[in-house]
Amino acid sequence: MKIRNSLKSAKLRDKNCVVVRRRGRLYVLNKKNPRFKARQG
Repeated sequence: MKIRNSLKSAKLRDKNCVVVRRRGRLYVLNKKNPRFKARQG
């Protein structure tokens, strides 16, 4: 999982990416392709 300052670029890499808020952190998750995972905060 990548930790990055801006999740916009991570979200745009694949159309199945979803931005989720959990415990004050922002995650980019992808069910179809779990490679595209990122966290912010």
